[in-house]
Amino acid sequence: MPRALTTVLLLVASNIFMTYAWYYHLKKPGWGLAFAILASWGLAFFEYVLQVPANRYGHSSHGGPFSAAQLKIMQEAITLTVFGGFCVVVLKEKLRTTDVVAFALIMAAAAVSAWGRQAKQGAALP
Repeated sequence: MPRALTTVLLLVASNIFMTYAWYYHLKKPGWGLAFAILASWGLAFFEYVLQVPANRYGHSSHGGPFSAAQLKIMQEAITLTVFGGFCVVVLKEKLRTTDVVAFALIMAAAAVSAWGRQAKQGAALP
């Protein structure tokens, strides 16, 4: 499997865990604050188990095709995609038109970041 695809798939899986860790407790008003924190922290562990390898595997310093900035922007786009689905499916909340427009603008930023040549270690802006 190409490194870029592996990186994206690991980031998607990582973001699913992250979104549950950050927001699932909102569906559980009966959970005490301490339990919500511990449950979220436990889920976040699995986010890191996937996110750290994704960034290392995808970064140019480890033979990957992406710069750190590209990885971050891609991660944000993935996060919003996962979060949008989570809001609708899990939290049963409707996204407002302004939310969708904001998500689309961030997706456009991710596309702009992906344009151009492959990242090179230590490369700077012209």
